[in-house]
Amino acid sequence: MSIIVIILVGAGSFYGGMIYAKSQSAKGFNPQSFRAGQIGDRNGNSTSGFVTGDIIAKDNNSITVKSGNSGSKIILYSDTTKIDKYNSGAISDLQVGKSISVQGATNSDGSITAQSIQIR
Repeated sequence: MSIIVIILVGAGSFYGGMIYAKSQSAKGFNPQSFRAGQIGDRNGNSTSGFVTGDIIAKDNNSITVKSGNSGSKIILYSDTTKIDKYNSGAISDLQVGKSISVQGATNSDGSITAQSIQIR
């Protein structure tokens, strides 16, 4: 008799978990929020920037990164931007043709203000 009770409780718990998971995904998951090169909210709006690609241009305050099929992205940096490579890096290490990953805040014009740049 106790085995039947255990099976019924287990089945009920499983069913309840499935219903809960379905309700959570219906109100919180949006596949559009996983666009290439961006991290977004549940409405598909970019909330922070993440870009991986090759540097195709550089000036004193920005680099342009070509990112796969998603085009290019302007990355703004400053003296406070953390630049990493296998050892510590510097702005002078950002060279055209280098492959990088960038994380930062997306600006209203679509550019990203870098918080960190990883030279790969």
